[in-house]
Amino acid sequence: MSDKPLIKRRDFLKTAPLMVGGISALAQADTANQAPATPDPPVTSPSSPVTVQDVIDRILNHANVEPIEDTVDTIKVGDPNQPVRGIVTTFMATTKVIDWAIHNQIFSANLMITHEPTFYSHRDETDWLENDNVYQHKRALLDKRGVTVWRYHDHIHKIVPDPIFQGLVDRLGWLEMIDPEDGRTCHIPQTTLANLAEHCKQKLNVKTMRYVGDPNLPCKTVGLLPGARGGNTQIGFLAEGNIDVLICGEVNEWETNEYVRDSQQTNKPLALIVTGHQRSEEDGMRTLADWLSEQYPQIPTRHRFADDPFTHL
Repeated sequence: MSDKPLIKRRDFLKTAPLMVGGISALAQADTANQAPATPDPPVTSPSSPVTVQDVIDRILNHANVEPIEDTVDTIKVGDPNQPVRGIVTTFMATTKVIDWAIHNQIFSANLMITHEPTFYSHRDETDWLENDNVYQHKRALLDKRGVTVWRYHDHIHKIVPDPIFQGLVDRLGWLEMIDPEDGRTCHIPQTTLANLAEHCKQKLNVKTMRYVGDPNLPCKTVGLLPGARGGNTQIGFLAEGNIDVLICGEVNEWETNEYVRDSQQTNKPLALIVTGHQRSEEDGMRTLADWLSEQYPQIPTRHRFADDPFTHL
């Protein structure tokens, strides 16, 4: 496995781990809660049973990273030995995504692979939720239909290049602009911060896009940190002085955004674009569904967008 994160588009579909198959489709707009524009193919039965554990093992073997002892990549609900009849990948196993997966007339899944927690905390601890109505409803949906939920978070982020990062960059149309040395930076045609924010809004198909900084600030060197990397990492990246703007998934609103706001009073003002955590990482999980479809053509596999939970006025 190469230590360099740069990978050219013509090689990307062939070589990047878990990125095989149809990533150019990421550039197409996708709506979160609508059925695919074309009908799903008929569900076919596997020629021999493939268990949940078989799928997990194949994913981890293909990732080919050092084992992580204290990992959150564990089964949250379900039976590792049950045969798999359908797979859904998603950024987050929300109740709405679960309901779609188990009640779709054509496609009924019993393995859900989620990137983020299912039960509202990083380690999916549920002791504090045992008497909670929301938790009980969600758990009952999974238990009643025998759905197993496995989280795939830590190991996928260890792959070089990181499929989550690559999915975001490809969606933004910058795959060939990644800096070969840094791997977290893209050199794009110069534009303004306002125009860059609009580009992100359109490409990521989000309702609103938040940014901090002078809307007329020239932006050419863009740093990307999908997800929630924390203030220390985000601010440290900005403080290196090599980027004009940082694009991230989310911030603690008393950390990075305030650092960028204070930078406006210095001789090197910075900029920040916040896409939302879900939209910054969803496309990386979608590529996993493409790869699994090639590995298990007899098992119907789909990706379902978790969508933005907020209502925007």
